[in-house]
Amino acid sequence: MRVTIADVAREAGVSKTTVSRVINTKGEVDGSTAARVREVIAQLGYVPSSGAVGLARGSSRTVGMLVPSLTWPWMGELLQGVVDTVEAADYGLLLFTCNRGAESVQRFTTQVTARAFDGLVVVEPENTLGHLTALHRDGLPIVLIDDRGHHPEFPSVVTTNHEGGASAARHLLAAGRSRPVVLTGPQHFGCVRDRLGGFRSVLPDVRVVEGDFTEVGGRLAMEELLARGVAFDSVFAHNDISAAGVLRALRAAGRRVPDDVAVVGFDDIPMAEHTEPPLTTVRQPTRRMGETAARMLLSHLGGTPVPDGPAVLPTELVVRHSAP
Repeated sequence: MRVTIADVAREAGVSKTTVSRVINTKGEVDGSTAARVREVIAQLGYVPSSGAVGLARGSSRTVGMLVPSLTWPWMGELLQGVVDTVEAADYGLLLFTCNRGAESVQRFTTQVTARAFDGLVVVEPENTLGHLTALHRDGLPIVLIDDRGHHPEFPSVVTTNHEGGASAARHLLAAGRSRPVVLTGPQHFGCVRDRLGGFRSVLPDVRVVEGDFTEVGGRLAMEELLARGVAFDSVFAHNDISAAGVLRALRAAGRRVPDDVAVVGFDDIPMAEHTEPPLTTVRQPTRRMGETAARMLLSHLGGTPVPDGPAVLPTELVVRHSAP
């Protein structure tokens, strides 16, 4: 049976007029009441009819953000950049994760259909690109924080992953390291291909091991290399978490860092300063990436055309004791 506006009003404990005002952002509705009504709309899966909506995008003064998970180590900084920018413009933020797979996507779709927000900042979750493309073509403003691949259809914010990989290789080469191992993330990620390509542009003769961006994955990959007697004098791990696993395995095997093996990570999450030894890494400007994506979206909602190409923010090599 189709959910009606009366069902929403009854569940939220308000009048149908109040529900209509929340949907159409017309009239004065208390903020907590409006939030409760939107939550009920999402729970019930209410889809306003075209006659009930009367709502043009850009009128809710709310921005959505879709991310794979909040457990990613750099997600807090990225989210803070979005929040700071959105709140400074007197907008609200609705945050969606895809922790529950298809169920999460369905819940998110309900909010899109109910016009709960005006535009969307996305860190692309797995298996959602087709869905997001359809929403974008249907008129939903989307800005992608591009970590997985190159999607020219979307306005996006990217970082210099290729140059970041090259800077890691140049640093190791200058330190006399000529037998590197590169521990990547999953190879289907665009950032992984770019970081590896940048590293190989400086040090083409490199042993590549595919990892999974986890501490356990980094530790197990390093333990396997050591057990096989592979000769190497340096490791470039594609994120700091896996680099921490590399450090742990090397320490357990009695290999000295950096005397025997130099280690470089990527991201510069807060943990990188506190590994043993502190980690040399390639810094991503994650908070600035969030700020830039939010500004692009808000400017677009205000009528400014989005740039033709992505906004590119630079990486920076941060030298610490693991690879001085």
